[in-house]
Amino acid sequence: MKIYKIISFLFVTISLTSCKDIKPEYKIFEDYPVTNESLWLDYSKEASVFKIWSPTANAVQLHFYEKGFGGEPTATHQMESDKNGVWKLKLDEDLLGTYYTYQVKIGDSLLPETPGIYAQAVGLNGKRAMVVDLKKTNPKDWETDTGPQISSPNEAIIYEAHVRDLSIQPESGIQIKGKYLGLAEKGTKSPDSISTGLDHIKEMGVTHVHLLPTCDFYSIDESKLDTPQYNWGYDPFNYNVPEGSYATDSSKGEVRIKEFKEMVKAFHDYKIGVVLDVVFNHTFTYENSNFNLEVPGYYYRHNQDGTPSNASGCGNETASEREMMRKYIVETVSHWAKEYHVDGFRFDLMAILDVETMNEISTAVKKINPNIIIYGEGWSPSDSPFTLKKRAFKFNINQMPDVSAFSDEIRDGLKGSVFDEKGLGFVNGGGNTEESVKMGIVGCIEHPQVDNSKVNASKEFWTTNPWQSIVYASCHDNHTLYDKLKISRPDATEDELIAMDKLTNAVVLTSQGISFIHAGSEFLRTKQGVENSYNSPDSINQIDWKLKAKNSKTVAYYKNLIQLRKAHPAFRMKTGEDVRKNLEFKITENGLISYQISNHANGDDWKNIYVIYNARPEVVNYKLDGKWTMAVIGDHFDTSQTVEGNVKVPPISMLIAFQE
Repeated sequence: MKIYKIISFLFVTISLTSCKDIKPEYKIFEDYPVTNESLWLDYSKEASVFKIWSPTANAVQLHFYEKGFGGEPTATHQMESDKNGVWKLKLDEDLLGTYYTYQVKIGDSLLPETPGIYAQAVGLNGKRAMVVDLKKTNPKDWETDTGPQISSPNEAIIYEAHVRDLSIQPESGIQIKGKYLGLAEKGTKSPDSISTGLDHIKEMGVTHVHLLPTCDFYSIDESKLDTPQYNWGYDPFNYNVPEGSYATDSSKGEVRIKEFKEMVKAFHDYKIGVVLDVVFNHTFTYENSNFNLEVPGYYYRHNQDGTPSNASGCGNETASEREMMRKYIVETVSHWAKEYHVDGFRFDLMAILDVETMNEISTAVKKINPNIIIYGEGWSPSDSPFTLKKRAFKFNINQMPDVSAFSDEIRDGLKGSVFDEKGLGFVNGGGNTEESVKMGIVGCIEHPQVDNSKVNASKEFWTTNPWQSIVYASCHDNHTLYDKLKISRPDATEDELIAMDKLTNAVVLTSQGISFIHAGSEFLRTKQGVENSYNSPDSINQIDWKLKAKNSKTVAYYKNLIQLRKAHPAFRMKTGEDVRKNLEFKITENGLISYQISNHANGDDWKNIYVIYNARPEVVNYKLDGKWTMAVIGDHFDTSQTVEGNVKVPPISMLIAFQE
C-alpha cells in the first residue's frame, strides 16, 4: 500500500483516547468483558436477531429505514445487554430488505449511527446495513463452485489487478466497464481482435488473480458514479461487504453481493483462483470509524498519551492482539472464504498485525478451503507500540507456518530500489546486486552460496521453505516495471528496455518462491511515469489493451514462461532442504548469474536444468560441461537444438538448457 494522508472530516462529540471512554469498572481495554457468541445478524423469515458488542455503552438503539440512504427512521427499538457487553434484540417478523443502523450511547453522549462492524449488506455509501438472505444472492451452480487446487503455495502464479483498471478502457471490448460483471464477461476482444479481460488472463495461464481491495471502501461516492472518481481502495469502511462502486446498482444491498459472486464464479469456471487484498491494519478514519462508533478506542492501539498510534502512516493502527479484534478479523476473513469462495488473502501492511492472529486466520480458513493461500507485506512504514517480536513481520514468518511474505530483496535487486527512481538493479546495469537476486531465487531460505552480507534488504535468511517468499518485481505500488526501467535508464533503447522487462520476470518465474506479476507487465504497462497512482484518473491507471497488440512478442514470451514454470516442478520445490540439495549456483559475476537444478528435483521430467541470466548488454560466451538440450534462449522456446561446450547467451536474456 502506498502511504498517503488520510483526512478525517467527521468528529464525534466525545474524546476517543484510551482512557476517557472507559467505564469506572474498567481500568484498561483488557478489562472489558468479551464474548465467543456470534455477532452476525441471524435472519430467517420468522425472525431476526440483531446483536452488537458494546460493553461501555449505557444504551443502544436500533433504527430501521426504508432505503439505504436518506429519509427518517421508520422505527426505533431499544436493545438489551447481557453481562458480556452484547446488546440484542429479537423481532418476530420477516425483515428481509430492511435497512438498519445501531446508535450507541456512551455516558451522556449519543454517538453517530453505524451499520455495525458485522454488516453483511449495506446501502448506498455503506452508511446503513441491510437485512439480507445470502442464499438468495448465490449464482447458478454456486453450491458446486470451487477454485484451483494446489499441493504447495508456490504452485500459484499470481496476477495482481484492479477491478476498474482491467475493463474501463473504451478499447477493452468489455460491455460492463469498471464493474465486477465486466470481469465476468467472456469472449471480449479489443479492436485489434485480441482477447481482453478475463479471456486474456486465462490465455496468460496464471493460476490466481489478486484483486486490489474490494471490500466496501470510503473514498468513492457511490451516489456520483457519473463523476470521475478513482481509488485503489486502501481506505476500508465496511469489511464484510463488497465495494458498491463496482456493482451495477450500489443502492441495493444485495446487488453487489450477487455480482461479486458471479465474478468469482467466472474466474473459477476458467480454473483461476481469486485472492482478496485485505486491509486490517488501519481504517479510513479514526474518530468516526465503525469500530469507534461501537466501542470507542478499543479496536485501536494508542501512544502513552492516549493518542492513536500510527504504524500504518494513515493516522491510526488497529489492535489485532485484542481478543474481540482478533475474533472480528478471523471471522471476517472466514466469511469471505466461505460465503464468497475466495481462494486467498493478501494482507496489507501485515507486519502491523500480530503473529497469533495471522495463525488463527490460517487455521480457520484452511478448514474451509485447504487450498487457500495467505500472504502479505512483512513490513510497516512506522513503528508500533506493540512489540516487534509478536508482529507479523517477515523476519517472524517462521512463527506463521501457513503464511508467506513479499521479498523486497529480489524486487529491488532486480531493478533497483523503489525508494530511488534512478536506482539500478541487476537487469538495468546496477552493480553488486547479484546476491540480493540470488536470495530471491532460492526463496529467502538459508543457502550456503548466498552471501547475506551483500543482500540489500536483509542480512539474514527469513524463510524455512521457499514458498514462504513472494517473488516479484513490481506491483500496484511505485512505478510500473516498464516505467521504472525507462526512468532509471534514459539512455537505453526501446529494445533494451523490453529485454530488461522480459529478463526481470524471467527471473521471477523461474525462482523458487511464489511468482507474482503486476497486471500489464506482459505488454509493458505504463502509468506515464506516475509513481503513486492511488487516486489518479483512469487515463493513468487503466490497462491499455492497445499495448497488447503492439507488444505481442513480449506477451508471447510471458505466456511461454508461465507454461514452462507450470510444466516443470523443479522451479517450485516445496522445502528449503530440497532447494539446498538440488540447486547449485555456478557463476556469480557482475551482470551474470547461473545455476543448475539437479536430480529430477521435485519430480521433474528433466534430470538436470541449467539456468543462465545474462544482464549484460553484450553476448556472453558460456561454457557448458556435457551435452545439453536448449529449452529457452533469448526469445526462443525450442527443444530441437542441442549444444555441447560453449553456448552464446544473447544480451539481456535468459538461457535454460536441460538433460533428461
